[in-house]
Amino acid sequence: MAGQSRKWMILIATIWIQAFTGTNFDFSAYSTHLKTVLGISQVQLNYLAVASDLGKVFGWSSGLALMYFPLWIVLLFSAFLGFFAYALQWLLITNFISLPYLLVFLLCLMAGCSICWFNTVCFVLCIRNFPANRPLALSLTVSFNGVSAALYTLVGRAIDPSSSDIYLLLNALLPLIISVAALLPILRQPSLDPLSPDGNRRDSLIFLILNFLAILTGIYLLLFSSSNASRASLLLGGAIFLLIFPLCIPGMVYARHWFHRTIHSSFELHGSSFLLIDDDDLELHKELLTRELSIQENGDGNMYGITRQTSASEKEGCCDTMVGKDRLAMLGEEHSVWLLVRRLDFWLYYIAYFCGGTIGLVYSNNLGQIAQSLGQGHNTTTLLTLYSSFSFFGRLLSAVPDYIRVKMYFARTAWLTIALVPTPVAFFLLAWSGNAMALNIGTALVGLSSGFIFAAAVSITSELFGPNSVGVNHNILITNIPIGSLIYGLLAALVYDAHALHSVMNVNSDSVVCMGRQCYFFTFVWWGCISVAGLSSSMLLFFRTRHAYDLFERKRISQLY
Repeated sequence: MAGQSRKWMILIATIWIQAFTGTNFDFSAYSTHLKTVLGISQVQLNYLAVASDLGKVFGWSSGLALMYFPLWIVLLFSAFLGFFAYALQWLLITNFISLPYLLVFLLCLMAGCSICWFNTVCFVLCIRNFPANRPLALSLTVSFNGVSAALYTLVGRAIDPSSSDIYLLLNALLPLIISVAALLPILRQPSLDPLSPDGNRRDSLIFLILNFLAILTGIYLLLFSSSNASRASLLLGGAIFLLIFPLCIPGMVYARHWFHRTIHSSFELHGSSFLLIDDDDLELHKELLTRELSIQENGDGNMYGITRQTSASEKEGCCDTMVGKDRLAMLGEEHSVWLLVRRLDFWLYYIAYFCGGTIGLVYSNNLGQIAQSLGQGHNTTTLLTLYSSFSFFGRLLSAVPDYIRVKMYFARTAWLTIALVPTPVAFFLLAWSGNAMALNIGTALVGLSSGFIFAAAVSITSELFGPNSVGVNHNILITNIPIGSLIYGLLAALVYDAHALHSVMNVNSDSVVCMGRQCYFFTFVWWGCISVAGLSSSMLLFFRTRHAYDLFERKRISQLY
């Protein structure tokens, strides 16, 4: 029981680490000030945002470090890496030191790399301590990365609501403080015995309660993180209480067995919110399907080819060819890198992510300048909180398909398509109207959509291209983030600077400030059209993978009855 208790302390520690290390989400809070201090153009500012995203390309180094060093050393190194990168930027923005642009670019790159290292540490902790409920643990902790901006807004208002450089100081200090605090449960990491079926069900119930508590935390931060400074300290105390309170949940569940009988029995928790496929189910599914494939062998020699017979009418027509040609025969088939890049399904998935989640992240990076151009510069932190909170809700919503799949089942690629719908709606709304209401609604929709995609992406990758290869294959997928950050951000910056030539010069530096709807109008139109292309790609991916999901679900249900 002591080991079981300590593993929940470790889970809460990972939640805290994730909640305070999404430091790239608050870039918009200080980007305008940073631009003024450096005296750079919007294009050059965009390159700094790209540098932070480019740090993901070097995320593999954290896995290499874990092969040679204990986990706690990797955690502290992550904290000091971020501390060094953000502390120097804070000294720059407060005019204590002067740094060349190239060095600031490298500091942003270093800060982005530190975030990837934190994520790796959290993933490893969840995998080690929750082998039976690993997907649930991963899903919950990843979700809290979306509330970082809202938490930092609340802390910033409690300390100095008039300062934008306070965010860089918090980015440097808070992850370091949280990492040191997390060392106590991590160093006392328990050795766990396998859980009984009853223990697995009890843990699943705890995760369900923790998800409801997470929703409550997100609503609290959404409503109160942008409140006036006089109440910020009190409200910050409430947020900290909500982050600590989950430590009480396991004890409450263990003490009240009647809760299991009255509540948990109404939920069917066969899958998880992070992986639809359980390993045992997947192996059984592959074994049964392999037998059917051998019976239905048509002699084409392609082990990943189409399993169903097509009629002559289906062979005709472009649409049927696009949907049926070389589509996935089954879920969970392992794909090597070489096979992955030859897959049309992978590139459809890549485009959907590239034109959906990534474009939402670029929008958040530009939120400071967008608000300023529309005369809403004083509401930048409020908009940042709105994006962060709805991103958090989107991440939590990625778990819903698995909780309701007994009563309402759709392929996860269908949920991905549904999640992409708000993005083009938001951008066309922003292009159509530049008032404060449209800005708030658009920001919320983009955050909700991109948050869902970020959280669901790992599970989709593992289902389509194999759970054992997900580490490599998902890293290939997220190469679209720095590429999209560069392309989309450069597009926005070029449009901004082109209209800024007819706007006003900042009196404190050589930078030019663009004011008016025209600063981002064409950017929103282009982003909206691009996101429609991503939605179309996702729909085609769904049609191509629907038969594999349906086949897996039929096999799973047949084993239950």
